Amino acid sequence: MLAALCFSWAGTSALAQEKPGQVPAAKESKVVVQELATGLEYPWALAFLPDAAGMLITERPGQLRLWRESTGLSDPIEGVPKVYSRSQGGLLDIALAPDFSQSRRVYLSYAEAGDQGRAGTAVGYGRLSDDLRKLEDFTVIFRQMPKLSTGAHFGSRLVFDKQGYLFIALGENNQRPTSQDLDKHQGKVIRLYPDGRIPADNPFAGNDQTRSEIWSYGHRNQQGAALNPWSGQLWTHEHGPRGGDEINIPQAGKNYGWPLATYGVNYSGLAIPEAAGTHKQGTEQPHHYWKVSPAISGMAFYNADRFPAWQHSLFIGALKARALIRLTLENDQIVGEERLLEDRDERVRDVRVGPDGYVYVLAGAGKGKLLKVGLQQR
Repeated sequence: MLAALCFSWAGTSALAQEKPGQVPAAKESKVVVQELATGLEYPWALAFLPDAAGMLITERPGQLRLWRESTGLSDPIEGVPKVYSRSQGGLLDIALAPDFSQSRRVYLSYAEAGDQGRAGTAVGYGRLSDDLRKLEDFTVIFRQMPKLSTGAHFGSRLVFDKQGYLFIALGENNQRPTSQDLDKHQGKVIRLYPDGRIPADNPFAGNDQTRSEIWSYGHRNQQGAALNPWSGQLWTHEHGPRGGDEINIPQAGKNYGWPLATYGVNYSGLAIPEAAGTHKQGTEQPHHYWKVSPAISGMAFYNADRFPAWQHSLFIGALKARALIRLTLENDQIVGEERLLEDRDERVRDVRVGPDGYVYVLAGAGKGKLLKVGLQQR
C-alpha cells in the first residue's frame, strides 16, 4: 500500500461547440491525490463494501480483487465466471445488490464467448462469502443476443435505481446498424428485475418482434452510467466515433440516434455512412456532447458533504484525454467543465464517490492504480 501525496492545479478548458455542449470552464480545484494501490492489471470498475470493509475491483483479464486499507490488494477472489479476454473484452463492471447487507449479492458484467469467435456482454451475480474470498453460486441473468463482437464495444455499466430495477448499458459490438434493430440487444439500455425477469411495463414488452428487455436504443458504446441522486433518473454516456462522445438521460422507448445522427465522424475522417448529420427526425439529441472526444469511461455524481465546492458535480473519466472531468450542474443542466489529474498523464477508466466523500479513481492500464482524490483543505 502506497501513501504518496501529489498536489496539482487542475487544467481547465472551455468547450468551443454548439449547445448543448458549450459550457465555460469551471472554477479550478486544488486537488490532493493519494495512491492506494498499484500493479492492477487493466482495472475496470470498483464498488464499495458496506461498513468500511473495503472495495471490490475488477481487472479486465478476469480477476476480482478486494482492497482494504489494512491489507492492500487481495489475491483474486474465487468463483468469477470465465470471461472472453480479448481486446476490449473481459471482466467489466461491478455493482452490489441494493439488499447486499442481507443477500450479499455481487453483480458483474463481462464479455462472454459464443460461437465462431464471436462474443457478447453477459451479466450475473454471486454471493460474496463471509470471508470475502469467493463468489458462490454465480448465476447468469442476462446474455446479449445475438453475440456479434470480435473484441470491441461491449459497454457496459450496471446501475440499480431507487425502485430496485437493474439497468444495463450496452455497446453495439462495433456493428453500427444493430443499434437501431429492436430484435437485438446491441446499442441498448436494458431494464430488468434483479433476478433477470423482464418488467411488464418495459416499453417493448409483449411484442414478439422486439426484445422485451430494451429500455432505450440508438446507443454506441456505453461505458458510463449512474443514478442522479437528486432526480432519481438514470444518466449514461457513450463513446462517439471520432468526436461526438455524449451524455444521455435515457427515457423509455426513446431512440438516441446512433448511427443515424452523430456529432462525430469515422476514424478515417469520413462521414458515418448511415448518418443524416447531427440531427435526425425521430431521434433524441444528446443531453451533452463533446465535439472532440475525451474517450469517456466511468461516471459518478457528487452528493457528499466533505467537499462543498464539488457539490452538484458529475465526475467522468477520460481515457484519451487522460484526465478526470468534473462537470458543474445546475439542476440537470451542465454549466461548467474542469479537467483534473491532467498532469499525471494516466488513462482514467472508472470513478466513484466513496462513503467518506472522497473521489476514487481507477487509472492506468497494464500497471493500473487505485487513487483517492480530494480537495486541499485550508
